[in-house]
Amino acid sequence: MALAAVGASTAAAIPAAAQPPTPVGVGPLPITFHITDQNGKWFDSGLNLFGDQSLAVGVLPRLGISGGGMMSAADTQRMLNTDTGNTLTNLVKGVTDKVPTLGSLGTSLWKALNLDSTLSAVQQLGTNNPKAAAPAMKATSLLNDLVNQLSSLPVDQPINLGALSSFVQLQDTLNSLKVLAPVSAPVTVNFTVDPAESQGPRDPFGLIAPVGAQGFPWMQSENYYGTRTIQLTQPGLYAFADGMVPYELGAVVVHDPLTIGLEFGKSLQVNSRNLVVPSNSDIVNRLVNTFFNITNPNNWQHFEKDKESSFDPTDPPVPILENDAAGNAVLVPNLDAYFDKKFGFPKTLVKGDQLPATPGVGEVWLDTQMEEWNGKDKTGSATKINATDWSIDRKIGAPYIDMNNPHNMWTDKDYKYLYQSEWFHDVVDVFDRNTGAFVRQLKVGTEPAHVMTETGSDNLVIGLNGGNEMVEAAPGATSVIRKIPVSPTGTTLHPHAHWTSGDGKTVVAPDTESGQVSVVDMPSGTVNLEPVGQFPIAMSMTPDGGRFYSADFLGESLTCVSLGAPQCHKDGKLVHSSTIDLWANYSPQDGPKSGAPFGGLTIQLPVSPDGHAMIAENVLSQTLTIVDPRTDKIVKDIPCAAGCHGANFGAKKGGGYYAYVSSKFANVMQIIDLDPNNDGDISDAKEVGRLVLDPTATTKMDGSVSGEAGYGGQGVLPIPLVYNGWVQQNQGAWRQMLTCQQLNPITPSACGK
Repeated sequence: MALAAVGASTAAAIPAAAQPPTPVGVGPLPITFHITDQNGKWFDSGLNLFGDQSLAVGVLPRLGISGGGMMSAADTQRMLNTDTGNTLTNLVKGVTDKVPTLGSLGTSLWKALNLDSTLSAVQQLGTNNPKAAAPAMKATSLLNDLVNQLSSLPVDQPINLGALSSFVQLQDTLNSLKVLAPVSAPVTVNFTVDPAESQGPRDPFGLIAPVGAQGFPWMQSENYYGTRTIQLTQPGLYAFADGMVPYELGAVVVHDPLTIGLEFGKSLQVNSRNLVVPSNSDIVNRLVNTFFNITNPNNWQHFEKDKESSFDPTDPPVPILENDAAGNAVLVPNLDAYFDKKFGFPKTLVKGDQLPATPGVGEVWLDTQMEEWNGKDKTGSATKINATDWSIDRKIGAPYIDMNNPHNMWTDKDYKYLYQSEWFHDVVDVFDRNTGAFVRQLKVGTEPAHVMTETGSDNLVIGLNGGNEMVEAAPGATSVIRKIPVSPTGTTLHPHAHWTSGDGKTVVAPDTESGQVSVVDMPSGTVNLEPVGQFPIAMSMTPDGGRFYSADFLGESLTCVSLGAPQCHKDGKLVHSSTIDLWANYSPQDGPKSGAPFGGLTIQLPVSPDGHAMIAENVLSQTLTIVDPRTDKIVKDIPCAAGCHGANFGAKKGGGYYAYVSSKFANVMQIIDLDPNNDGDISDAKEVGRLVLDPTATTKMDGSVSGEAGYGGQGVLPIPLVYNGWVQQNQGAWRQMLTCQQLNPITPSACGK
């Protein structure tokens, strides 16, 4: 929102220079991220800013101005205003409360807007360079004028600086000073992967960078141990993710000392759909808000079992300099207040335990991957829910093997075992499903992400996210039978969440960094590649095995691909492949269309056993996209908890199915009924239950939780298995739990339908 200039208030006192003058900047000191297995330290910058350890600030070295490269912890806290306690955070309390003005803040407005830092740089340059003395004196006066003009403006709204007379002159003067103080060096950023900190190799890549930044969009070709280095030559926002674990994020803001606020850059390139957007666009601000909610465990959603709770995340109360679509400078005076206004914080979280009226069948296992346990160096556990009474029946943390970030699970045809991948390690663990006892561990290869079985043989199929292979293992995970490379060209493709067909003959594996899917014929071991969207991360398949769907994480889309005759829908015709656009109702500049479906950064997307529905989990939009596979059209979306990630279908007592949905950054599981009246029409899909995943007094455990109870929801495994091919293998009591239609999901004629 553009704000016009206001009359000057009483002149503010100009603070003295914050640093002594020095002829040439010292440094530059490098920024180093250590990529680790620990919560909140996935990209560890060595700083701790209000609980966030994944952010660093670098100063662009300029001749005649002290400093350069990585800022010290104390200087970064001063720059981000995190040294002011709570005086600059949570300023927006509610829609009916009066928003404070900038001049009414209980701290110096010079500090709150980082103008003291700009003043220091100006005064240093004026002292060190005789040619800069006059423009430095002019800039000092104009900075004081700017403070006066800003003081009566609200703290939560962007300010069109071009509407302020003092800023136009100030910008010209600062630009003239930049000519006298050229940039002397880039800012160096190191990414270190140490086996002592990360059991698996990692693969950082660039998500956001200023337009024209050298080497962007930056992508690694291989995951690694050791250190990789890049140089940042332009001021602005840089964001990074890990190619193995894309919710692990790091960010650097490179600050030009002769600029007001922390600048994001005039325009930014976003490594999604080849976007180039103004820095004040909705997508940039939405991604930045998502970054702070993911990387700071204090900002994760906490649901109470029996009452509503408040979700009020804290962002740095820092001034951000952005630019609009016309190139005009826009100042966000307080990022925390602006995000509270833009995204409606604080929000009320509903009561955590809301149990469905109709029970489920059997049990649901869910990986609470971020739970911290006493006696463990690594995080994560497998949580078992009794679907009959919705109790938290068991947790397996396995401290005796230091189970590392358990990610996804499956079971054998007799339901004797629980197969559990250790995503950040190189093993699959086997537990007794009934007692939780550890049975064995099978070393399979780098960073196994997902595991399923082949119907018939009951062999395990495991994707090596850190490698280039699908591993086939013997029943019970007693040995590795073979490894099938997913890349005919030999290029490492990093397969993640694969899906196995109901007849056990075909595996589709998303090759995250190639924009392709490997279609593996299991009998022969041959592989074909199918193009899909950007950064495919998870697969699903229709129950007849005729086509598969890809969640295109950075493509903001779902892709349908036929495995035989054309089965995908486009413009009323059947085609080989088609795209379901999750941004059809979204403008990267202006935001989502009100009341219309919107998705983004999609993870898992299972198709219901009867083929009537698909549910896709979106991290960016915090929505569940409901798709009708019979038309490949989006039907609606349903809100989800923070970081919604995994889903799988389980049987609903008496007929139909529940989709059980996990969330990484909330301590709940959601229960979705995609066809409540079982009439085949999924337009009435809705959330019917929610369950807090914290342990209770009756939960059976092999240790004790020390932190982040119930968090990190990722893989979901309902038992008995109800997908076509697996459901027919149910025997004995498990078979008696299911209706005829559930036992024959795609052949209703077997039940007289």
